[in-house]
Amino acid sequence: MATLFPKFAAACAVALAAAGMCAPATAAGAAAKEPHPKAEKVLKAQAKKKPSKKAQAAAAAAAAAAAAAAAANPLEVDEPDITDTKVTEYACELGNKITIYTNEADDSHIALRWKQRLHRLARIGTTTGALRFENPHYGLIWIGIPSKGMLLDSKLNRQLANECKNAEQSAIVATAEPEASKT
Repeated sequence: MATLFPKFAAACAVALAAAGMCAPATAAGAAAKEPHPKAEKVLKAQAKKKPSKKAQAAAAAAAAAAAAAAAANPLEVDEPDITDTKVTEYACELGNKITIYTNEADDSHIALRWKQRLHRLARIGTTTGALRFENPHYGLIWIGIPSKGMLLDSKLNRQLANECKNAEQSAIVATAEPEASKT
């Protein structure tokens, strides 16, 4: 037991010395978190400063470039013009409704109303003969086949509406059902 006491005393001395060395570092760390008074003055002065003429010119140029890009890509325009168009309404699963506006003079674009918003979609060629219209800015894809249509969201990789049928497609299904039930 006599040999344990000197070892225990030495261990305590080392622990006290380590604690004494860490305490000033902790106090310095706490002081470092407080902002320097001169730094506060500089930050406040920068916040009050008006943007330089170069910064204002750069912001104006960026706004003009964004407006030009939107004008260059008609698919990103907020509301397409739907005057003189043929309106086709689709009823989909889960009570969803889609309205498609087509223009006989322009068969390469459609306007599609989904959730109170009107989108312009451009035709994409397919090898199957299906009608495919797409708006890459919003990620909308409309696929129309003779029996139904579907609306997809390419950005979220999911279906927005499926089993969309207009009045003509619904009438074909209604007349085909009684014949199928006879057999």
